[in-house]
Amino acid sequence: MGLLVRAMTADDCDAVAAVRIGGWRWAYAGLMPQAYLDAMSVEEDAADQRARLKGSADSRVVNVVAERAGTVVGWGCLGPCRDPDVPDGSGELYALYVHPEHLSTGAGRALARTLVERAAVDGFSSLVLWVLKENDRARHFYEKAGFTPDGAEEPFDVGGASVPEVRYARSLTRAG
Repeated sequence: MGLLVRAMTADDCDAVAAVRIGGWRWAYAGLMPQAYLDAMSVEEDAADQRARLKGSADSRVVNVVAERAGTVVGWGCLGPCRDPDVPDGSGELYALYVHPEHLSTGAGRALARTLVERAAVDGFSSLVLWVLKENDRARHFYEKAGFTPDGAEEPFDVGGASVPEVRYARSLTRAG
């Protein structure tokens, strides 16, 4: 079936929340407290998504969805880098999630490719992202997409636990 990557709309917020929460529960099981994952609410996340989408004053924040047969199966978001130690002009891949039932179908690769191309077109010189240090599947995915660890590491505090994250980076050209 064909895959369409398009701009996210307010009508996608419920589906995006389901993708994000499902992605967290699948990808982070055993890597962060299960009680935290179990307590995540699709409804609350959808409300947060709506508020972020409506209130985003920075036009450089980009949200896209991957859709197959009219169903949202993935979501990604990028914008200006939030890390103070990264050179000005860098972007950050804030999120990239695919519904667990659609892993290894090309949805993640299409989202990553679209976001990298968009970041380059929008004038970002590089793109960084943070990934859980022990999330081998995601690290391998990002490495195949041209990202490499840049040496930065920091704890991510979630549900009373400190989970280490590593930062990846990729240089960009106008062609992505």
